[in-house]
Amino acid sequence: MVDAAASFDGNRLAATEASSRALPRNHAGLSISVASTDGLVAYAEFCRSALFAPPQSAAWILSWAAEVRPDLLVATLSTEGKPVFSLALEVTASGPFRVARLMGGRHANGNFVAADPHWLARSDVPAIRAMLTAIAKARPDIDLVALERLLPDLDGVANPLGALDHFASPNLSLAVDLDGGFDALLSRASGKRKRKKHRSQTRKFEAVGSHRRIEARTADEANRLLDAFFEMKEFRFRKMGIANVFGDRQVRGFFRALFSQALAEDEPSFMLHGLEVAGKLRAITGSSRSGKRLICEFGAIAEDDLGHTSPGDFLFFDNIQEACEAGFKVYDFSVGDEPYKRLWCDIETRHFEVLIPLTLKGRVLALALRQGTGLKAFIKNSPTIWKLTKMLRRRAAGQAAPAEDDS
Repeated sequence: MVDAAASFDGNRLAATEASSRALPRNHAGLSISVASTDGLVAYAEFCRSALFAPPQSAAWILSWAAEVRPDLLVATLSTEGKPVFSLALEVTASGPFRVARLMGGRHANGNFVAADPHWLARSDVPAIRAMLTAIAKARPDIDLVALERLLPDLDGVANPLGALDHFASPNLSLAVDLDGGFDALLSRASGKRKRKKHRSQTRKFEAVGSHRRIEARTADEANRLLDAFFEMKEFRFRKMGIANVFGDRQVRGFFRALFSQALAEDEPSFMLHGLEVAGKLRAITGSSRSGKRLICEFGAIAEDDLGHTSPGDFLFFDNIQEACEAGFKVYDFSVGDEPYKRLWCDIETRHFEVLIPLTLKGRVLALALRQGTGLKAFIKNSPTIWKLTKMLRRRAAGQAAPAEDDS
């Protein structure tokens, strides 16, 4: 892992300490620190024993910090000198507002902030509120702390941020229970039809050349799969008439670092898979490992002469089968309700959002964001309106018909 802290100006934000007197009564022994780059090394060390979701892992945080170089802060709640809860945030501009958010922005989904498992059993909400107050004191320029797409629980452990004022995210997260293995899963999920389609796809691939499923095991292989993925996404988003969230050079550098560095781990926490047909990559998925859950962080297909064969469905079939063989209990398609996910999924999770205004401006922004989220939820939960919205986006981009969905 690179030393992300070495890439920053450590004087950007001096570390500050809030003594136990700054916390509510009966909190002797608790302290709060707010730091910039100095906090990254301590955060990575804390993650060795903490519970967290993949976008709050040390690998994710250090790679994002090194490649994107955000204005960052790490707020940590400690008891008797040992960290028990830590927020790694980046501060971004939103018009006239300054917003502290979880690192990664829209790429960070299914979030669960790093916390000590023992502390989570008796998590201290007043102490969390005091930590937010310490952020406001250390960084008076921040108007709002926005913690989005939060998991309600991780491995059955409740998210302590759920005790704060919150509201539902507009998007569902879909997953499939792998209990009993792949054959048992297919018996519950139209298995005969899925197997028949998979055999048919195999014959179509063999008609044009050999095919193989690839897992990136070297940095060169990871870069090849990511190059193909970025190209697929750029074409896809342009066709849909929406902004390419993978288009920024620094964001692409982040994913290259994240997946390449994971290869050094005994069990890589981030993995890339691809389907190659006739020497060309036709589908790509990027996944993360979270306990017994395998999460598809993103996916894409090549919209070419084989697009009609649904290469994305083919790759998901093989990915899910391998996940069962590897002993995973859940295959998580992450955020987004799409028909291709519904072909498999039997678990729905509604993430939640927490907005903490730190200034009067922040209160105004929080109200606007909450109303905007409500509008998004209304649109996406109405099939007719959502279908019309996507159609209008495609027409604005000069496309008349939808292509196969990907994530």
